[in-house]
Amino acid sequence: MKNILVPTDFSPEAHYAYKVALQLARHTGGSVTLLHVLEELGDTASGFSSVGGPVGGAGLDQIFPIKLMEATKRRLQNLQDEAMLRASGVSVRHTVKTGAVGDGILRAIQKYGIDLVVMGAREHSGIQHFFVSSTTEQMIRLAPCPVLTVKHEHAQLEVRNIVFPFDFSGNPEGALAGLRQVQAVFPNARLHLLQVMVGHHTEPSQQQEQIQEFARKHQLTNWQPAVVEADRTSTGIEQYAQSVQSDWVVMPTHGRSGLSTWLRPSVAEAVATHAFPPVLTYRFQ
Repeated sequence: MKNILVPTDFSPEAHYAYKVALQLARHTGGSVTLLHVLEELGDTASGFSSVGGPVGGAGLDQIFPIKLMEATKRRLQNLQDEAMLRASGVSVRHTVKTGAVGDGILRAIQKYGIDLVVMGAREHSGIQHFFVSSTTEQMIRLAPCPVLTVKHEHAQLEVRNIVFPFDFSGNPEGALAGLRQVQAVFPNARLHLLQVMVGHHTEPSQQQEQIQEFARKHQLTNWQPAVVEADRTSTGIEQYAQSVQSDWVVMPTHGRSGLSTWLRPSVAEAVATHAFPPVLTYRFQ
């Protein structure tokens, strides 16, 4: 988690993500790449783009592309300069790409060898939902590397409690890869192995035994089991994370059918855009 990409639309949520990325890069000795994607502009722009709102008080269709590019680079340079104050010693670069936002992010991940994307998100509302929520959800589905979603400002990078929601009755290969990366960065964090029961009639004690067997088999350390009941998996995760004041939620996702609903991207997307703490998602095959 050293080579970090921060896609930004210059919104407050994107700025929260940037500050978390700087703290994380300082903690790991890593670097940050700032990315802004300029979409092709049409007649319906009406003074807004999906990547940052009004520019200079004029409709984007009236701004020459070269002027828009110059303004964007100045805003990125200001963010890069900010890093000197917030995280001295962290290497920060910036880049601008054109085209569809999601495609631009995926191209940047490949071009720069990114191993973590840190993105801002908010609950569905307003015109900027397109970028700060929908694009984040798209990256949860498609990004080849972990995605850390940030919704609020976090003054310090203190990760003392990690919630890991999972279906511990199964044993898919690769499910722990992302979790082990996080534990390597925060070795002293307490790990909460969470099972949410939705419409299940299994005794909680049996679920506890499954979690304990899972932890022993995979030689996990500094962990505790948790079994909760909820109407929806995502709701159970969000409520439990709040109850233990979780610093991060770490979730593996799987897009294939036939597996537990835990592992589907839709659950991760709901948690990523609603739970208070940052949510790290990663795909496994």
